[in-house]
Amino acid sequence: MINVAIVGASGYTGGELLRFLKYHPRVEVVAVTSRQYAGIPVRKVHPHLHEVDLTFENHSPADIDADLVFTATPHGTSMKIVPELVDRGLKVVDLSGDYRFDDISLYEKCYDLKHIHPMEAVYGLPEINRNKIKEADLVANPGCFPTGAILASLPLVKEAIAEKIIIDSKTGVSGAGIKPTDVTHFPNCSDNVIPYAVTTHRHMPEIQEKLRNYGKVNVSFTPHLVPVIRGILTTVHCFPIQEVTPQEMWEIYIETYQNEPFVDVLELGEIPRVSAVRGSNHCHIGCFEIDENGRLVLISAIDNLVKGASGQAVHNMNLMCGFTETMSLEGVGLHP
Repeated sequence: MINVAIVGASGYTGGELLRFLKYHPRVEVVAVTSRQYAGIPVRKVHPHLHEVDLTFENHSPADIDADLVFTATPHGTSMKIVPELVDRGLKVVDLSGDYRFDDISLYEKCYDLKHIHPMEAVYGLPEINRNKIKEADLVANPGCFPTGAILASLPLVKEAIAEKIIIDSKTGVSGAGIKPTDVTHFPNCSDNVIPYAVTTHRHMPEIQEKLRNYGKVNVSFTPHLVPVIRGILTTVHCFPIQEVTPQEMWEIYIETYQNEPFVDVLELGEIPRVSAVRGSNHCHIGCFEIDENGRLVLISAIDNLVKGASGQAVHNMNLMCGFTETMSLEGVGLHP
């Protein structure tokens, strides 16, 4: 049994962490922090967590007494908290972007921030870094877009099938966080599809940096906001530099992910749906179609709040603490 704390637990990712940890047989959540809601019971902010008997507190890092801490805090904030926690001997899973990049200068360019506390961290995508995560004290949880994009693109790069990849992602509104904005206001996003950061989204360099660990590749990425609450549907386009068939591509993906508990390669030609993974820690990958011009198309679907954030964070915790890696994450999606 380990004691766990969640820093920044009042947002959507904090609520999802509590949802999965509530029935984790090897975890006791001993502290949840929030400056805004200090003194308020968790159930008043997260109404689906009525059985969680915890109250938000305004703890400093020095006050946190736990074995592992999830820092569900914005970029720029985590770097002020994480070093002290790690120095005190606590394991940390950070859900911000502060420790995802190997190249700190790339982080500073993408986030327009000076990184004041660089530290060595393991990129927390279990499908590529499982053994390193098991030995890590600090794991940087991947971004939601990179999770679906990297899993859909990785075999293309590892097998030298494509060197230029175009990624188009559609995301639900919860990806923008719990605080409403003009863009996420219901009349503005409903019945609409909104491209944003069309060529400059900060997740593009993250995707490219991680894929380049496996081969030569250039990545172009454009996200779109769509009027659903949860989910990311990612479409990957490329022109293979070697002769491949849909059957051969499907077999490559089957071989790559056959032992992964949360990556499901669908039947050849089957199209992933965000509703099929909603609420679950699964990534569905499918399509594998090639058009008359030689364009290969693959599609992945994840829940941005689960496999794209909190479920993956719990998966990382399980690996770091020597638990069965699927523990408390066994649920399937909520279709329809």
